[in-house]
Amino acid sequence: MNSKLGRLRRRLELSSRYVFRIWGAKNHIPTPFHKKVKANLSGGYLADQYSLYDFDNNDHREYISEYEWYKSRYINDPFNAMFDNKIICNEVLERYIRVPKIFVAKNQGRLIKYTDIDTYEGTLDLLRREGKLYIKPISAGKGKGVYLLTFSEGDFFIDDQAKSESEMTSFLKKDSNWLITEAIQQGAYLDGIYNKTANTIRLITWKSPETGRFEVFFAVQRIGTKATIPVDNGSRGGLVAQIDLDTGVLSEARNLHSLNSWEYHPDSGSAIKGAQVPNWSEVKREMLELANRFPFMNFMAWDLLLTEEGICIIEANTSSGVNIIQLWGGQRNGPLGDFYRYHGIIK
Repeated sequence: MNSKLGRLRRRLELSSRYVFRIWGAKNHIPTPFHKKVKANLSGGYLADQYSLYDFDNNDHREYISEYEWYKSRYINDPFNAMFDNKIICNEVLERYIRVPKIFVAKNQGRLIKYTDIDTYEGTLDLLRREGKLYIKPISAGKGKGVYLLTFSEGDFFIDDQAKSESEMTSFLKKDSNWLITEAIQQGAYLDGIYNKTANTIRLITWKSPETGRFEVFFAVQRIGTKATIPVDNGSRGGLVAQIDLDTGVLSEARNLHSLNSWEYHPDSGSAIKGAQVPNWSEVKREMLELANRFPFMNFMAWDLLLTEEGICIIEANTSSGVNIIQLWGGQRNGPLGDFYRYHGIIK
């Protein structure tokens, strides 16, 4: 009975996502309506994907659709909740690797006392001491609801907007759930590309169907811009540069909201293409060691920030959007397609 209810719940969730997140998705790239309909009906692609994947010249059957990605989000069931909830994720990962410290959280409208802080006034005093903190929802992804809180020269800021003490308190009271973490200082390599956002690496590990061992499948360097401050997420319009898995060298950067590419950062002017991720072999080794701590997970997408002291895991995700992978070519007949077929996601 439980399995039947689970399958029914999954079908209802997928149907809802097809209607609201594919048919109802906001377009960032101008796409004629008839091409949007064609994309939506051709297996569940977004209108933006029609342009990003150049379906006027490429066969959509070479690509994995947005709807199929939604189906893939169940590959790790029933363990998804352990990582999709940011508080639980931190509690699990901090045993093995550095994660941002949680100072205070809020759930169902009530503050959770993590340290010695259990009031809004205490939270503002913490910000005065720390100077910078991040606030984010407990469960949402794609950079939604993430803000940089700053106290500088006697003034409070949310991102770059000055706020009074009462406005900051109202902001903290507004939402019913969030967590506040330390702001990790990224390394010189990342500051050298763009120092206005924390620029994370999205690195995907999976358990190989052939060997049963964990492998690094794909990695991109995510880079924020002045339009995405304080986050770097591709879904918010940030840049993504593919990392050569053997060398750690970056490709040109691309973007999910346009058809442009950048060899140099559009705001800082720093070189992106050809930049070298420091200690790349050690990064891969450490991430595979971490993945092996969780043998029950088939697929993990890690968001890691490189600091001068090493890796800090900002988030761990049980799926990864196919957009940033397929910006460099369709994957239906590639390694990701083979992985999805093994797990019954596609035929």
